[in-house]
Amino acid sequence: MQRYGTLLPAPPLSRALWLTLLVLAGLLLWDQTQLDLWLAHLVGSPAGFALRENWLLETVLHDDARRASWLLILGLSLGVWWPVGPLTRIDFSSRLQLAATTLAAAFAVSLLKGFSDTSCPWDLGVFGGAARYVPQHWMFIADGGPGHCFPAGHASSGFAFVAGYFCFRDTDPRLARIWLSAALAAGLLLGLAQQLRGAHFMSHTLWTGWICWAVAFILDLVWPRHLEEQS
Repeated sequence: MQRYGTLLPAPPLSRALWLTLLVLAGLLLWDQTQLDLWLAHLVGSPAGFALRENWLLETVLHDDARRASWLLILGLSLGVWWPVGPLTRIDFSSRLQLAATTLAAAFAVSLLKGFSDTSCPWDLGVFGGAARYVPQHWMFIADGGPGHCFPAGHASSGFAFVAGYFCFRDTDPRLARIWLSAALAAGLLLGLAQQLRGAHFMSHTLWTGWICWAVAFILDLVWPRHLEEQS
């Protein structure tokens, strides 16, 4: 297969693993602080969150962005067999990995959220709700609210696409870095929009980014490299 761009060796496995573990340690440390509440208090009050129903945040950056994300996933899925644009730069196996891993990352976040007992900021007593604040969201401790708010499902509409980094990095390292940057930026933007509405804490968004990266990293380790398209 023809390779594009300046070829650089893929980061050693140990480097990617240490990066993954380092970020995980940072997230666990974040959960021991009050940063989530401090940030939420910047935009929320005992009366709730003034931007909860803001048109830009709710309609554009939530509803429309979610639809756009699913359309892009559909395009990646169709591109497994009918590649266009950047997808023509990778083989069938990598295209299948990209579509499958993106879906797997989004599903993993959704599954964890379904089992979570963590409530959203707008459900907390300090913001007009009834739930109490539990900083260790990942421990699935009931907080007296409706729950199902951790990790941040909407942020996965951007973060799930980090899979593209692993699929393009050997063939087109420059595109891989651009793809990764775009996925991270989209996930952070969508997560921030939800934070301003009171729908999530910042840690919810950061955990979602880590989960999507971890799913992509693990699947890249086990993915078969020489799958052939069946005619």
